[in-house]
Amino acid sequence: MKSLLLLAAAVPLLAAAAAPSMDELRWHRRVLLVAAPVAGDHALLEQRRILSAWKEGAAERDLHVVEIAGPTVSGVRDTAAALRTRYHLPVNGFAALLIGKDGHVAIRQAAPIAPDALQSAIDAMPMRRAGRR
Repeated sequence: MKSLLLLAAAVPLLAAAAAPSMDELRWHRRVLLVAAPVAGDHALLEQRRILSAWKEGAAERDLHVVEIAGPTVSGVRDTAAALRTRYHLPVNGFAALLIGKDGHVAIRQAAPIAPDALQSAIDAMPMRRAGRR
């Protein structure tokens, strides 16, 4: 029983350790960074719905999704506080950022980003254009 409790406690730590950092994603993946004050935020839920319907487009464009909901982060091992500071994200509001492979913030808005906006912004990025030649 004791070993089961230890294993259950270790699983979240192992998952976090397996996730890349934002720095490790640079030059390899584009990032959609989505931040909300709580997991039930309406804008966060809408962005998830948009991405769910655009899975193929996101995969084709090497898009990695990182979510911050309050203190919880999914998609990278960086902390919520570190990401909010680095990218100047609000604590009590919604923000969505599209970050290119070079680390440049291509889109920053306080509402979910539509798939056509993601697609056109990514397709205009120099590394995307070079990869399609």
